[in-house]
Amino acid sequence: MRKTVLSLGIFASFLANAQSVKTTIDLVNVKDDKVAVTMEFPKMKSKDIKFHFPKTVPGTYSVDDYGRFIEGIKFYDNKGQELTYTKVNDNTYSLKNAQGLSKISYLVNDSFDDELDTSKHKAVFSPSGTDIEEGKVYMINTHGFIGYIDNMQDVPYQLIIQKPADFYGTTALVDQDKSENTDTYTLANYAKVTDSPLMYTKPDYITFNAGGMDLVLGVYSPTGKYKAADFKENLEKMVIAQKKFLGDMNTNKKYAIMLYLSGGDGPRVKGFGALEHHESTSVVLPEAMPKEDIDKTITDVVSHEFFHTVNPLKTHSEEIHYFDYADPKMSQHLWMYEGGTEYFANLFQIQEGLINKDQFLERIGEKIANSKSYDDTMPFTVMSKNVLVEPYKDQYRNVYEKGALLAMCLDIELRKLSNGEMGYRDMIRKLSQRFGENKPFKDDKLIDELVTVTGYPQVKDFYNKYISGNQPTPYAQYLSMVGIDIKKQESQPIFWFIKNPNETDFDQKTNAFAFDDHSALSPFAKSIGFKITDQVLALDGRTVDVKKIQDFIGYTRTIKDGQDVTVTILRDNAGKKEKMTLKGKAILDKMTMETPVFKANPTPEELKLQTQWLTGKKS
Repeated sequence: MRKTVLSLGIFASFLANAQSVKTTIDLVNVKDDKVAVTMEFPKMKSKDIKFHFPKTVPGTYSVDDYGRFIEGIKFYDNKGQELTYTKVNDNTYSLKNAQGLSKISYLVNDSFDDELDTSKHKAVFSPSGTDIEEGKVYMINTHGFIGYIDNMQDVPYQLIIQKPADFYGTTALVDQDKSENTDTYTLANYAKVTDSPLMYTKPDYITFNAGGMDLVLGVYSPTGKYKAADFKENLEKMVIAQKKFLGDMNTNKKYAIMLYLSGGDGPRVKGFGALEHHESTSVVLPEAMPKEDIDKTITDVVSHEFFHTVNPLKTHSEEIHYFDYADPKMSQHLWMYEGGTEYFANLFQIQEGLINKDQFLERIGEKIANSKSYDDTMPFTVMSKNVLVEPYKDQYRNVYEKGALLAMCLDIELRKLSNGEMGYRDMIRKLSQRFGENKPFKDDKLIDELVTVTGYPQVKDFYNKYISGNQPTPYAQYLSMVGIDIKKQESQPIFWFIKNPNETDFDQKTNAFAFDDHSALSPFAKSIGFKITDQVLALDGRTVDVKKIQDFIGYTRTIKDGQDVTVTILRDNAGKKEKMTLKGKAILDKMTMETPVFKANPTPEELKLQTQWLTGKKS
């Protein structure tokens, strides 16, 4: 009996491999920072085919065109003869009479080396990008290495990684061979391929169990400043708190974290953060960060990605479930996918005792202030549906500000309606029970589903006003319900280049002030034709010196309204930094600071609702 079963198992395995797309990534024979990939296909059923690399991938909300990093592509028939093809665009290749197609080979360039050159294309967000550094590290976000053929996305993939014997691959995937030189993985379909990042480097990882879930943390630290073990204590504490917060909403038994620390003589990346997957997350942070700041960022950022295991990875609309990598159709509901997830990433910390109530309120205040850099009347559903194009894509980052605040206000609304018995987390739990990983909801029917699972038609009124409507969200009104006032204070008139000086960065490479591209320009900056991508080298002949920043800022405070001002800048011109001078009359700008504060004498009803909100308890 046992022998027969074993024989059938071997035959089934052989059959599965014969019907799969065998994909080999060669990390051994790397040339000029390029990695060779070969894909071998089962017999084609179609004469005419299209082969694609993704235009964008789930979890990212930008057009990245991963096919632009591919070169030397060749298509072969089952006799080893090259087939002719037409390159449709950066991502797509068309073949006629291709029923004999057997193999595709090509070279992959990484995206990390391309980040600083935005002359032709906006940089790929680092955690969704790729890095090839021979003998050091390979960040394999699989969507940057592996393509697919139309109508074959559901065919299994056999992924083979040829690697140096002393390299270790951090991933949630299970290696199916015992060789020191290859790792072999079987993936159910192309969606699972893109859902499975890997990071190969010399071994620096830890494994442990927290909250009933097995974790692996792999770290690449280019100068050796940090080791994986340095982050275990904080990570373990965070995961236990998360699992407790989510309860039965999270069913993960394993999770992998790939922490890439940028620094040393490696590529200069700037897209710090993380990208979510069902069982893993890829994280990119600067190695120069102090350990306590990395710990805090892991708590804030990695927890955000982990909460995505609930939404949208396991509760989502048809647009995400049937994701079109070549021509993506976006969902209306970034307010929930990203905003609600960001809210969870902060709410769990106060409810599980990782931060105190004053720290939590400070974060809410920061999000209110940051949201004012965006269009508060733009319907969130419209922005979300059109996030890949202008003018909506410039509003994307508001999902982490206003999106989180919308979830907060809806949380308070539900608690008020239910006398504390139901909140936003309860609503998401009920939604996940009604749908799930393999049962998507219809995008335009979500609000009806939320009314169904909560039992409160008032949720639809909230949605129509503040999420799909153009009414600014009345934060003061909702925070007042939980015993919080918003204190307004007008600052002294100041001279600066952006509305919020706290959003100023310093570029060590150019010794210049730089600004996040979501920051709002000050009236003065607009008046002289300053662009948000410009960098400030000098003001009235006073150069920017990181050692004398306070002296520079002190000088700006002496500038009078209407005074003649000269600004020396660096401007990106077709990928090259060009030094320019801008002149104009100074315009001093006032900032209105809105700070949430706990009421000194809240009503018993407000205090009760506040306690329920901040603790998650129902009574």
